[in-house]
Amino acid sequence: MTKLINQTFFSAKIKEKKLYIFGANDIRSLFGVSAVATTSLLHRYKKQGFITQLKRGLYAFPGVLPPDVYIANKLCSPSYISLEFALSYHGVIPETVYEITSVTTKTTRRFETLGKIFSYRGIKKAAYTGYEIKEQQGLNFNIANAEKAFVDTNYLRLRNKQEPISRFNKEKINPEKAIAYALLFNNKKLISVIKTTLK
Repeated sequence: MTKLINQTFFSAKIKEKKLYIFGANDIRSLFGVSAVATTSLLHRYKKQGFITQLKRGLYAFPGVLPPDVYIANKLCSPSYISLEFALSYHGVIPETVYEITSVTTKTTRRFETLGKIFSYRGIKKAAYTGYEIKEQQGLNFNIANAEKAFVDTNYLRLRNKQEPISRFNKEKINPEKAIAYALLFNNKKLISVIKTTLK
């Protein structure tokens, strides 16, 4: 059955469905092949360099890779971009951040793929909010707003016994909004840190 799926047909079908990132389930459903045939097909195409593996079970075409921010949301779900990368994106901190940092309701994890680092830090479900949908190259991705990224970062710094962020653009942060997000963590020290740093 896999012999019938040549590269041209495979590529056309995936692109027709606008699957910029795809996995075994997508292939099985699109081509009606068995799990064994799917594994064999993906393994062969990966070996040939026709597709690239982003992580176990997740692939993309190397010539038409979606933006890193879109990949970040897909590598670990649910997740949204936050922390230093989001703070830099919103101009809250002056540094350029190369590691694509996100938060998730799952455990902390890290992926090295495409020569980049995608890291995910776990937060409680009650605090999993404060993100918005943005667009890059016609694709949507979830990223924390400036206030939530600021609170997420300080919460994790606190948890790791690090000092709060000291160098940032206060004008980019709405204190009331930030405090409201801090309350979701139900952590008195965090609320105090947010209030103090935004005075």
